[in-house]
Amino acid sequence: MTALADTDKKRITEIVSEILEINSAEITEQSLFKEDHDADSLRAIEILATLEREFRIEIDQASLARMVNLRGIYDVVTECVGGEA
Repeated sequence: MTALADTDKKRITEIVSEILEINSAEITEQSLFKEDHDADSLRAIEILATLEREFRIEIDQASLARMVNLRGIYDVVTECVGGEA
């Protein structure tokens, strides 16, 4: 599995920050979207769809359960880009 480039991680952070309507400085790799940033399931779907468009990948909706913070998103996107998801 290939690690994401820093530019990809930055873009993912920007996407998540825009959708959650928070400053990117407020989000960390471990902060939980729902608990720490008041995200709901609709925003989670929006994040998933935006990532699919941005990175030209297909993310299984079952992966949403892992996409609770930036670390989880990095892992899911890495797997999809590497063809392992």
